[in-house]
Amino acid sequence: MWGVNDIMLTNVRTKVTQGGRIVIPVEFRKQLGIEIGEDVNLSVEDGSLNISTSEKALERLQKMARKVSNGQSAVVDELIADRRREAENE
Repeated sequence: MWGVNDIMLTNVRTKVTQGGRIVIPVEFRKQLGIEIGEDVNLSVEDGSLNISTSEKALERLQKMARKVSNGQSAVVDELIADRRREAENE
């Protein structure tokens, strides 16, 4: 049986209020795991505004980095290893 909490909203119309504020409906906040007072990340892609939690944004960046590295060690890991070797030689 379906209840009100089981409905996945995908499209809601809202207004931009003074100061550029937009209310995110509670159903959307629940779906995205956004809590009151939590920082969110905004991005524009293909003319759409995307809102995500910092955790989801980090997951997306990590996924993109994995694609770029093609399974090889990350540039940051290589840089850290270089710095450690240099420190050992000093």
